[in-house]
Amino acid sequence: MFNEYFKGKRVFVTGHTGFKGAWLSWWLLQLGAQVKGYALSPYTSDDVFVVTDLGKHIQSILADIRDADAIFAAVNAFQPDIVIHMAAQPLVRLSYADPVLTYETNVMGTMNVLEAVRKCDSVRVFLNVTTDKCYENTTKLGGYCEGDPLGGYDPYSSSKACSEILTSAYQRSYFQNGTLILSARAGNVIGGGDWCRDRIVPDCIRSLVNKKTILVRSPQAIRPWQHVLEPLSGYLSVISRSDLDRRIPSGAWNFGPDPEDTLTVSQLVEHIIKAWGSGDWKDSSTTNQPHEAAYLTLNCDKARQLLHWAPALTQVESINLAVEWYKAWSIDRSIMKSFTMDQIEQYMNGANHD
Repeated sequence: MFNEYFKGKRVFVTGHTGFKGAWLSWWLLQLGAQVKGYALSPYTSDDVFVVTDLGKHIQSILADIRDADAIFAAVNAFQPDIVIHMAAQPLVRLSYADPVLTYETNVMGTMNVLEAVRKCDSVRVFLNVTTDKCYENTTKLGGYCEGDPLGGYDPYSSSKACSEILTSAYQRSYFQNGTLILSARAGNVIGGGDWCRDRIVPDCIRSLVNKKTILVRSPQAIRPWQHVLEPLSGYLSVISRSDLDRRIPSGAWNFGPDPEDTLTVSQLVEHIIKAWGSGDWKDSSTTNQPHEAAYLTLNCDKARQLLHWAPALTQVESINLAVEWYKAWSIDRSIMKSFTMDQIEQYMNGANHD
């Protein structure tokens, strides 16, 4: 995959202890890259980073993205070819409770990484991973395109819009000729090893493991659910293709599921219960819960046309793959490194991203 572009490349990943960052780091290792990670400590002892012993296979720095001096020193010491920025405060509901932390992490943290990249001549490509929630949500039926207005109702969403604006400003101000500056916007990502609070799949798994009823808020909301390996394949595709063919433009890219492949929150939960083999759920919506968009989808035509990227999994296949990981974890945590690598290999063998 990716024309062996990543073999021997030095890749600096912020947020490598997180759910997506750990999966990405393992995939990069599988592609032959040298990886250095920079992030806070793992969220739980069951995170992908922990149960797969990722820290034994890469250079790992546990530090805060808000520390500008530390991030500069880490990047400068590694002299990477590629920097992938994934470290973030990723939760909408937490952003309501702690907006200052959210903006400091998602905006100033991004600027700290961009400054480190600006001062490091070795970097060929920088990718800022944001979210579909960076768009001004008007419940657009056709899906949001990369050129649509940015915004955000809540502190998390608006902080990611700010991060996108900051990335674009740096690209136009400092990187017109040289380092490629990219950003990637993906939907609601699911997969094994995500344990964040107030995310539907981890909440479901915790309830199922403890044989409790799953509490579901906003059961009729529609989200672009996708397995974690789907957007990661998009990130790797846009990095490799853009660097190999500089005619492909810098800027923002959407990576989401097929627009006709949609599930409500309640349908997602029902598929999880079916894949697990038992369980039940009930609506826990309240009138005073924090605002969450009812409908959100992405238009990924740009990635399809210029990168030849397309999702390889249906949403139901994505759910089944995620539940397989959690079921394996619930039986024998000692096998999770090999199980995770096998799922990546399985995805690579079935996907059509070259």
